[in-house]
Amino acid sequence: MNPDLSRLLPYPFERLAALKAAVTPPSGLAHIDLSIGEPKHPPPPFVLEVLQRERAGFGSYPTTAGTAELRAACGRWLERRFGLTKDSVRESMVLPVNGTREALFAFAQAVVDRGGKPSKAGADQGTAGAPIVAMPNPFYQIYEGAAFLAGAEPLYLDTRAEDGFLPDLDAVPPATWDRCQLLYLCSPGNPAGAVMDLAFLRRVIALAERHDFIIAADECYADIYPDDTRPPPSLLSAAQAAGHDTFQRCVVFHSLSKRSSLPGLRSGFVAGDPQVLERFLRYRTYHGCSMPAPIQRASLAAWDDDAHAAANRALYREKFAKVLPILAPHTQVGAPDGGFYLWPDIGRDDAAFVRDLYAAKHVTVLPGSYLARDGGAGNPAAGRVRIPLVAPVEQCIEAAHRIADFLQGR
Repeated sequence: MNPDLSRLLPYPFERLAALKAAVTPPSGLAHIDLSIGEPKHPPPPFVLEVLQRERAGFGSYPTTAGTAELRAACGRWLERRFGLTKDSVRESMVLPVNGTREALFAFAQAVVDRGGKPSKAGADQGTAGAPIVAMPNPFYQIYEGAAFLAGAEPLYLDTRAEDGFLPDLDAVPPATWDRCQLLYLCSPGNPAGAVMDLAFLRRVIALAERHDFIIAADECYADIYPDDTRPPPSLLSAAQAAGHDTFQRCVVFHSLSKRSSLPGLRSGFVAGDPQVLERFLRYRTYHGCSMPAPIQRASLAAWDDDAHAAANRALYREKFAKVLPILAPHTQVGAPDGGFYLWPDIGRDDAAFVRDLYAAKHVTVLPGSYLARDGGAGNPAAGRVRIPLVAPVEQCIEAAHRIADFLQGR
């Protein structure tokens, strides 16, 4: 067996299930699960209609690269959503994927050179240690697993409140950046919802140029934000502003799961540097993960329509507006700059809090510490919990009241 499999740590929800296993919640209260970031809004009807109409396409093998029409629709959406120059996202810069989770994992397998990269002096750097894959901390655990299975060492970049929940790039020594081959970013962030502005993203691009690594920007929450006048930018926006007409070293990941409330469609795309995507396409051709034709047609319809995404965004805004006043008097919590998570500081052991909340109120949230690692300065997510406002509005309000009662009782 691949020895790197032994390095994989239990997924947060495995740990959560174990935490709750010996607890009996009150039977008189219906369970409200706010632990998993799985959207519960109704899927757009027009997307389901396309799936139904195109169902005969399940009888044919699809190509890994997808149709030119779908790639063009994804490019149009990027240009429209992020203000990119018209026709700047060519078909060779887009690749459909079966959800960003699969693609984020596979990308590291294609990008990382286990032997290390040559030093500037031309010597083999592999003897200096394993290649590095850097990632924010806390993080989506796929980043870490992808690094392990690619034979790399994860570098955890703590994101703390005092830094606006953004990684401190200057805290990493230049020699460590020299070993870095891949940097995962997430903006808006999971779990804190922090947004990286253009200035920050341009700093990252300059760092990648200086130290020769690729940036993988997970932007799956980019269409969920509170202020229509300040939509989160993309790494591609920063690359274009820096004069990188082919988005050199930059690759972004987008999905219909959050934007369109279609998590079960398993549809997204990767876009950016065409030289990187050419090699990634070769990897995926062997990996065998092409998107079925009916899903491609339904995805095309979803990327071409912005109205349903705006309606989806409005539902999340309504939930934040109704839930925050209930929780704010009892804990340190605020609205995120993007995404659909609350990230409150509950001021105590987060795992014990989650267990006791479930036992008392039959509400499940996720311990923040399960989403992060102690990189030497303590676990940056300890004392916080992640609460995705994905359930229907009334359930979110009911959960907020139960949590507030629990906090007040404690």
